Amino acid sequence: MAIEKKPDLSDPKLRAKLAQGMGHNYYGEPAWPNDLLYVFPVVIFRTIGLLTGLAVLDPALVGEPANPFATPLEILPEWYLYPVFQILRVLPNKLLGIACQGAIPLGLMLVPFIEGVNKFQNPFRRPVATAVFLFGTVVTLWLGVGATFPIDESLTLGLF
Repeated sequence: MAIEKKPDLSDPKLRAKLAQGMGHNYYGEPAWPNDLLYVFPVVIFRTIGLLTGLAVLDPALVGEPANPFATPLEILPEWYLYPVFQILRVLPNKLLGIACQGAIPLGLMLVPFIEGVNKFQNPFRRPVATAVFLFGTVVTLWLGVGATFPIDESLTLGLF
């Protein structure tokens, strides 16, 4: 059984906010037709127009033709695979590298079970999940940037 909170329309403060178009946050505003019919299409069409304009104004260049007889010195994957590429590159045992890559999703799946008692979305009230996220972000960025360096400088990023 759901309890529905209805606004007190006799409240002068709420009536003043409603007159300015601001009071709907007290009791919720229906998504239909306000957002779904009037707001979302405008956002979608503007996004499509912006992306089309960027594609027309700055097209991606094809680049130089490939030479099948010359292998480049450093072959890198796409940028979003740099961190896992770096793990495989720096670990001497490749089986250990594959195991580390398998441990990443397993560790992420454990976070809700470690801190499953708190139902709040506020990151300050979820210190374990926030710490895991921040640590993972820093390590991922470190490994991703390190993948672009030569192997002898990759873990230190050339800093020391």
